[in-house]
Amino acid sequence: MNDNKQQTIQSDKTLTEIFKFAGRSNVSEYHVMIHCTWPEGTYEEQLNAVLNAYDALLAHELKGSIAVFKRYFLSDAANQADLLQAITTEGSDCALSIVEQPPLNGSKVALWAYLQTGIKTQVLHNGLFEVKHGTYRHLWSGGAFNRAANSEYQTRLLLNDYVMQLVEQGCRLAANCVRTWFFVQNVDVNYAGVVKARSEVFVTQGLTEKTHYIASTGIGGRHADPKVLVQMDAYAVDGLQPGQMRYLYAPTHLNPTYEYGVTFERGTYVDYGDRRHVFISGTASINNKGEVMYPGDIRKQTRRMWENVEALLAEAECSFEDVGQMIVYLRDPADYPVVKAMYDERFPHTPKVITLAPVCRPGWLIEMECMGVKAVDNDKYEPF
Repeated sequence: MNDNKQQTIQSDKTLTEIFKFAGRSNVSEYHVMIHCTWPEGTYEEQLNAVLNAYDALLAHELKGSIAVFKRYFLSDAANQADLLQAITTEGSDCALSIVEQPPLNGSKVALWAYLQTGIKTQVLHNGLFEVKHGTYRHLWSGGAFNRAANSEYQTRLLLNDYVMQLVEQGCRLAANCVRTWFFVQNVDVNYAGVVKARSEVFVTQGLTEKTHYIASTGIGGRHADPKVLVQMDAYAVDGLQPGQMRYLYAPTHLNPTYEYGVTFERGTYVDYGDRRHVFISGTASINNKGEVMYPGDIRKQTRRMWENVEALLAEAECSFEDVGQMIVYLRDPADYPVVKAMYDERFPHTPKVITLAPVCRPGWLIEMECMGVKAVDNDKYEPF
């Protein structure tokens, strides 16, 4: 039986949601979402409230845990990222992602942090963040960007650089990369360049519709520098055996992505000796013919999106009860009250954040992604 625990901590300025999983090995893992509930505060005051809440967790509820990945969601990166980077550079403890995707609760900053116990970590010379336990090395990358001429060239350079980073660590994109995120400034205009470059680089790495792709989210989001059109986060694992990573399709609900010209997997799961990790890509209200379902109806799109995610989770023998975090993206901030009420009713305790971030197809009003973990007993693989 899973040892999943959820906890909510309310202070006068923050709301913190915590998910804990404890497996058979000595590695426990946590997903934490920290929301500022003090919209009247300045950005610096709100940021300090979030950071203080995080520090309090490390001193008490999460004592002994180590961060492996953090993502900050900002409302105005051009005016906010410098201060955040100055503070986090002084105490950088993990792979870091900073993206302008305004939290829709009216605050200026929110934080998702992923933490584990019983691990060893270090920053590698090429910038990847290594998390080591047992026979596995988990390689995280956050906030990669460049200033090439357009979104296609930026994506091509991002992926080629990442391929080389993996090669330096004895890894390959096709065999070891579990998950990517692409944040695209003005996604309605620049996403096509991302799609083109990704498809072409993937072919060079042996990733085709006849092999597999990589779980991914491609979503609206921007860097502080307006010349940065695309930024990327990524996660890979060294030490996996063939067949240890599997892909999710849910063909009753979803079609293969290549049928409408994009190249990512709907979801991925990785089995270890003591747990199964599940990564659900950005998922919207779509059917198995690739059509947008319920145009213009946020309630029906949300329910269909949940149904699609549920089908992907079920294929991995998981359910929403195994989900540790959710990130929800809305195109129209006017839909926030409706969507928040729906999530609060169905998932009152799951760590989640709802942000303003247009989806890659204008007809989709909402998209979500999530990560989950489930206890398994599998002698075929080494524990996590």
